[in-house]
Amino acid sequence: MSTTFERLCAILVKEHQLGPERLTLQAPLDSLGIDSLGTVELLWNVETAFKIKLPTDPVGLVTLADVVRFVDELAAAQGVQPAAAPVSAPVFAPAPAPASASASAAQPAAPPLHSAQRAPAA
Repeated sequence: MSTTFERLCAILVKEHQLGPERLTLQAPLDSLGIDSLGTVELLWNVETAFKIKLPTDPVGLVTLADVVRFVDELAAAQGVQPAAAPVSAPVFAPAPAPASASASAAQPAAPPLHSAQRAPAA
């Protein structure tokens, strides 16, 4: 069984390509290169990995200890065992294009024409 901090570290190593030696409870998120958008991405990954529901209200998370405490409190309030699941992090990557797709299929479709516009001559 792993701790919330260990699972959080696994997510940060995998999704944010951070070296494990940089990850301490006292580490400020901004010193790890995690800005406000990065925090949102981290919390999406945490929500999925820990099977918890995050509130919609903004939360002030400054250090990794703040994130661990936040996750543990949410998990306890929601009746989830935060350290019971295996260490894993979701992977959000676009699906590869099918091998049989032609070059013309890879081009984006033209936007629809307005009623006053005419299609270009082919």
